[in-house]
Amino acid sequence: MRSVGSGMYVRPTRMTRLRWLAIRVLLLLACQGLLAGESVQPPASTVVARIRDHARAITHSVGDYDGLLASIGNANIVLLGESTHGSAEFYDERARITQRLINEKDFRALVLEAGWAPATQLDDFVQGRLRAADAATALRVFQHFPRWVWRNEQFAVFLDHLKKSSEQAAPASPAIPVYGMDLYGVPEAIVQVVRYLEAYNPQAARRARRDYRCFAPYTRPPLDPHLYGRDVANGAMPSCERQVQSRLTKMRQLAGPDPAPAAFAAMMSARAIAGAEAYYRTLYALGARESWNLRERFLAESLRILLERHGKIVVWAHNTHQGDARATDQVLAGELSIGQLMREQMGDEAVFLVGITTSGGNVRAATGWGTPDRVKHLKPLIEGSWSDLLHDVGLPAFVLVFRDNPDLIDSLDRQRLDRDIGVTYLPDAELEKHYWHSSPAKRFDALIHIDTTRAVVPLR
Repeated sequence: MRSVGSGMYVRPTRMTRLRWLAIRVLLLLACQGLLAGESVQPPASTVVARIRDHARAITHSVGDYDGLLASIGNANIVLLGESTHGSAEFYDERARITQRLINEKDFRALVLEAGWAPATQLDDFVQGRLRAADAATALRVFQHFPRWVWRNEQFAVFLDHLKKSSEQAAPASPAIPVYGMDLYGVPEAIVQVVRYLEAYNPQAARRARRDYRCFAPYTRPPLDPHLYGRDVANGAMPSCERQVQSRLTKMRQLAGPDPAPAAFAAMMSARAIAGAEAYYRTLYALGARESWNLRERFLAESLRILLERHGKIVVWAHNTHQGDARATDQVLAGELSIGQLMREQMGDEAVFLVGITTSGGNVRAATGWGTPDRVKHLKPLIEGSWSDLLHDVGLPAFVLVFRDNPDLIDSLDRQRLDRDIGVTYLPDAELEKHYWHSSPAKRFDALIHIDTTRAVVPLR
């Protein structure tokens, strides 16, 4: 099953993974490399040599990402990935790239794989609307598992930097807004809708509380809003689909014409509540694939709304979301991704997908959903996997740009195992839980590899 109750990624259940593995084995035995359009896998040494020829070393100098920015060109949306949710260097490097996109290419917003309503507090902090001494205080809004994904020292440093930049900017240069794009954070979203209505239409606020009362039992830990879907499925809770959809329509009519930031936030919160209600109900009624695709479409729609508002945006999301699903085993399971949807809807030139990977070191992750996070050591790589070949290049960190590089695309357009880690990491079941096949040259427009990483440091 996919992740429930968080914007983060968790691998499918054992039975689902075994079914996928069986399908993969049959396909690969029938025609090795069929998905990549090739019939023969080149020797690993040949692939490593070709990667080494095209790799640009990351030396922590100002020009590290010159080639990457040149390749991004006039894209309107850049999605920066991560192969784990708990590696510190991923946050650091995304921050470096994002700052250059803001300064040199006029990108106007940062969008996170986080719940819409919780992330509005981060924007309030950056814009100076929140009385918080520092980013660490603002990030306390993330109270639920897996809070370390955003509530960590590395991300706090970047938020503080964004706030200082906004304070020093000229009056004609607006601060960079920070958004969440996800449908999680239902309790916070309900508060935003009701608070807005209380200021403008107290009677409507009372009706909104009634519309959202189906989520009342799940507003405080340890109960999670996703349990609403379970309880609707087993008849213990009535569905509130009609009420939340009606409330969304009314919020669009009331808040849509209002230019105030609070109006946009409240309207988007109503949208997130409606999306979450459908997602949780679908998860238990129809299963993981249908709910996963519902969520990816919601995320893609969030990005289109924010693109309309700002023109050029940077997105931070897991590789599993922002990579093109058609270049991975996700296509076998009938799963979508926002990277795929953005390419299909906007065209390849308007979208730039950057994967970020690692081969070794430590990662912060949990053992199971809702369990305490720990620093975990990454297991040795499976021989011949993409992570293994990237390690064999021998550089501590480097960039590969695939776009407009047909020679490199041809060399890497093969299906090999690759490792992705979400909020949980199970070293004893790595192949089943954390590996799948992918073709990085088709999954991404560029790839950043940091060979050894350390775990993010959570803010307590």
